[in-house]
Amino acid sequence: MLFRTASALALTALMTAPALSQEVWISNERDNTISVIDVPTLEVIETIEVGARPRGLMFSHDHKVAYLCASDDSTIQVIDVATREILHNLPSGENPETFALHPDNRHIYISNEDDNITSVLDVVDRRIVAQIPVGVEPEGKAVNHAGTIAITTSETTNMAHWIDTTTHEIFQNSLVGSRPRHAEFTTDDKRLVVSAEIGGGLHVFDTETFEELAEIRFEIPDVHPHDIQPVGFRLTDDMTRAYVALGPANRIAVVDMESYEVLDYHLVGRRVWHMTMSDDETMLFTTNGVSGDVTVIDLARGEPVKTIKVGRFPWGAAYRPADS
Repeated sequence: MLFRTASALALTALMTAPALSQEVWISNERDNTISVIDVPTLEVIETIEVGARPRGLMFSHDHKVAYLCASDDSTIQVIDVATREILHNLPSGENPETFALHPDNRHIYISNEDDNITSVLDVVDRRIVAQIPVGVEPEGKAVNHAGTIAITTSETTNMAHWIDTTTHEIFQNSLVGSRPRHAEFTTDDKRLVVSAEIGGGLHVFDTETFEELAEIRFEIPDVHPHDIQPVGFRLTDDMTRAYVALGPANRIAVVDMESYEVLDYHLVGRRVWHMTMSDDETMLFTTNGVSGDVTVIDLARGEPVKTIKVGRFPWGAAYRPADS
């Protein structure tokens, strides 16, 4: 009789288990759900019921759990990626909308729009460890790759607030265009990029001098300038491109981040809000709020290739690599 050790059996099970494919998770603001898209087939394979008015959505750095802003429940929900179950709720402050995860995989910086506060959440101890007064209607969040600076953008104050992550104090304020929404650092942490929805531009700052390096503007034939409203965007790891959602213009702009020139526009669904990108940076997935769908853009071909119907008013998007 052939006997196997427990370790050998475990290894056999691991070798025969099906590989997990890439997924894109989409938060649907009006349906209180997350749509799970299988990337190889570009089909919705699952719908997860979550809290009220889900908006901000991201994975932990190891992709084992997903974090979700359940805005109307004033909580951060923690979802097990493997089982799709809500593990627990975390305190978030009032009306969390967007957030950013520190490189330590432990601290989340949250925008509390109604209270003009940035909350700092410890996901291990499950408690708020700091609340930082910021401008009116805080929205966008970013943490640099070094973990030393957090950014909050305030929509009504029209500023990006620079926060020291050690002291939890604001050490610099940068004026941007009207209604700043999203913020990201370049991979080398040398530039900060902020979108201004009503101002209609993308602002680029030097992170050492705080000097504004560029304001990128957008012009689309037959689209009224008032409808060109930059909201979410993504920067490539090599820092050569930015893909910018232009809201009711129903376009994604492609920006050269070396020359700061707009290279192209891609037509997508109605009222594009946010997006996520595959880990090899060949595919872009946009959330189109009014049309209730996701546009898939093949970045190598430079064109949209599919529209995927999801829930009502899709808002956030997050990509999960295979076997993570």
